[in-house]
Amino acid sequence: MLKATSVKGFPQIATLFLLLLASFFLVNFTVKKNNLTKDNSYTILFFLLFLLIFPTVFSSTSLLFANFFLLLAIRRLISLQTLKSPKEKIFDASMWIFIASLFHFWCILFILLVYISIIFHVSRDYRNWLLPFVAFFVTAIIFMFAALAFDKTWITHILTQTQTNFELDYFTNNYQNIALSFFVVLSLYFLISMIFSLPHKPLILQASYKKMIFGFLIGVTIFLISPEKNNTTLIFTFMPLSVMCTTNIEYSQSKMYQEIVLLLMMIGCFFSFFTQL
Repeated sequence: MLKATSVKGFPQIATLFLLLLASFFLVNFTVKKNNLTKDNSYTILFFLLFLLIFPTVFSSTSLLFANFFLLLAIRRLISLQTLKSPKEKIFDASMWIFIASLFHFWCILFILLVYISIIFHVSRDYRNWLLPFVAFFVTAIIFMFAALAFDKTWITHILTQTQTNFELDYFTNNYQNIALSFFVVLSLYFLISMIFSLPHKPLILQASYKKMIFGFLIGVTIFLISPEKNNTTLIFTFMPLSVMCTTNIEYSQSKMYQEIVLLLMMIGCFFSFFTQL
């Protein structure tokens, strides 16, 4: 259940399809509900293009599950800006993150995003700072009972994932290296663009965009330290990076610039996809 798996057979393919569909829905719902982007489908398009850069992601149900639960957490953290039911949102986001860490341990680093959100919105109430700990103990207790009842090896698998690996020598062919290089260039461009344009964004949305920046950086950190090193681990950066790409396109006044960026990204992503098949 919690171990990395390859998609084999109709049940696994159906699970994969439902996970991807649910992830697309969550990304679209989050950005539209919280007005992170305008009324368009750019964010979904970019999310799909990033998936195409690393086609091995389509065979890892564990990472897709982990990313799905992280998307649920991010949705709750972004909606925290309304200040409605903040304690429930903090608890829910924390629990989703801890559940994601059962599928990929280092997703636990996203708990930093919970505390960043608390600092932005509800830092004065000390109880908000304690809620992630409550969520941790609830998740840990349920997991321990489930592992003892069904499969004790789940515990061993979690412990082995706590290791780190900073080496980047996992490439099996040059096309994986090219795909990673292309993704790094895109990421740096849109990250820097977001940072410098942030003061010009609507004040009410600046905290949400900062969460996207921090979320992206946490996702990169997970990729760098994960023991099972591969490009697929970058999936945790796709949602925040998609938002940054969309805002870059939307706030540009040049139609030609928008078309050139979209065209170059589509060519690069499809090239990466087909060369790695």
